[in-house]
Amino acid sequence: MCQVDEEYNSPLEHKSLPAVSKKCMKCKEGTAVLIIRVGDAFCRSCFKEYFIHKFRAMLGKNRVIFPGEKVLLAVSGGPASSCMLAQVQEGLSRDAPKKLRFMPGIIYIDEGGVCGQNAEEREKAVVQLESIFRMTGFPYHIVPLEQVFTLPESVLEPVYSREQPGSSYKAAVDQHIRTEVTRGHGEPAVEETQDAVGRLSLQASTYKPEHKLALEGLFSSLKTLTAKQDMLQILRHHLILHTARINGYSKVMIGDSCTRLAIKLLTNISLGRGAALAADTAFSDSRYGDVVMVRPMRDYSSKEIGFYNRLFEVQSVFIPGLDTKTADKASIQRLTESFVVKLQADFPSTVSTVYRTSEKLHTACPPQSSTTEAAAKCLLCLCALDTKAGKLQH
Repeated sequence: MCQVDEEYNSPLEHKSLPAVSKKCMKCKEGTAVLIIRVGDAFCRSCFKEYFIHKFRAMLGKNRVIFPGEKVLLAVSGGPASSCMLAQVQEGLSRDAPKKLRFMPGIIYIDEGGVCGQNAEEREKAVVQLESIFRMTGFPYHIVPLEQVFTLPESVLEPVYSREQPGSSYKAAVDQHIRTEVTRGHGEPAVEETQDAVGRLSLQASTYKPEHKLALEGLFSSLKTLTAKQDMLQILRHHLILHTARINGYSKVMIGDSCTRLAIKLLTNISLGRGAALAADTAFSDSRYGDVVMVRPMRDYSSKEIGFYNRLFEVQSVFIPGLDTKTADKASIQRLTESFVVKLQADFPSTVSTVYRTSEKLHTACPPQSSTTEAAAKCLLCLCALDTKAGKLQH
């Protein structure tokens, strides 16, 4: 047993806590307005520069998005996805030092049908988000979750990629520059399609009553909140992928933050989805073949995103979800989130440690031929199957 006064008679060293009144760690001149981590104090201008640079560096380092490519931004109205939309707006603005060179669009999946919202509440949320989307000038798509029952059966089949190799990135940049010179820099290309896409989005926001009843019946058949949240994520991804395919988008941006990915990693292990961790937490997820999902916000913690949205007035819309106002033990996802967030409050390196672990994960499944690849995929999530039945021994 350890004794209280055993070898601990020396006075404890007093360690001063960082204060907001200290100087910025970057410019050494401005007064810090926030502290991200212990000792990392930023003034307002330096924090904005740091935040924007991290977003651009993430895209530039991976080189997954090619110039001139159509990219669909999955926006749920929450802080992370709204911040991602603001970063894309910043990167496409005229005064940006290094402009982003892709063509963005926006998609919002209306999940009110399974989250206990009535028609008026759903319409109010759609109107709020639509006003934000119109201010961006990007094409947008508002799709209710009920439309999942109108999807073709082909969404459950993997589409083999015809993606250009990474070595052709420079060739794509040169081609994009030549195209801009030919059409006179082509800046209004996105704005020209806004009205048409907006009208299509409003038409797509309607659904049939039988689809609503089918969706309610599906989720009422699931007995636990854990299963409902897992099913909701799968259906949401299928709708996003189908919308991307029929509108010519080859990339989809998801606003998963570092905190969200740490929670997802532990949740997947608890749900027995350990084999899919590499695809579910990596920067790029190419399991769907023709459409690649990317996570440009994966280096930001929820604290950084919250501070940025507050300081620079990034609009977000709170929309109740399946786990809103539920107890910590209501589902595995909710319990894991509560565990990680509370542990992060006492040990600030918790999220970053779990997140850095996810960066070291890779898919261990052996390569397969194109004839057997479809059979080796999960029917719902399209991840490689991690089960292999061996020969039975009598």
